[in-house]
Amino acid sequence: MTRSHITSHVLDSTLGRPAAGVPVTLERAVDGDWMLVASAVTDDDGRVAALGPVALPTGTYRVGFDTAAYFEATGQPVFYPSVSVAFVLAEEGEHYHIPLLLSPFAYSTYRGS
Repeated sequence: MTRSHITSHVLDSTLGRPAAGVPVTLERAVDGDWMLVASAVTDDDGRVAALGPVALPTGTYRVGFDTAAYFEATGQPVFYPSVSVAFVLAEEGEHYHIPLLLSPFAYSTYRGS
């Protein structure tokens, strides 16, 4: 399987395991509005390998995570019902990986590889 230009991985730091079943969206900024590019759900390993096409043009993008759905499914409290990570795709030839480290009351992200 060919991976998409942008991928993601969600880890639940409270439960100490991958966050399976998190709905994820990819949007692109176009003329001041966000346009949906793709949507997916994290697999059993908390990964989304197919989030949009294999190649995307440069620009500003946003990955959205429906954390409320995940927290409710795992019986955890919901403080952050969603997480949005906006970033600039500056190199068309590079792979962009957007991981999310998640807990009910905190989250962090970074540019992965």
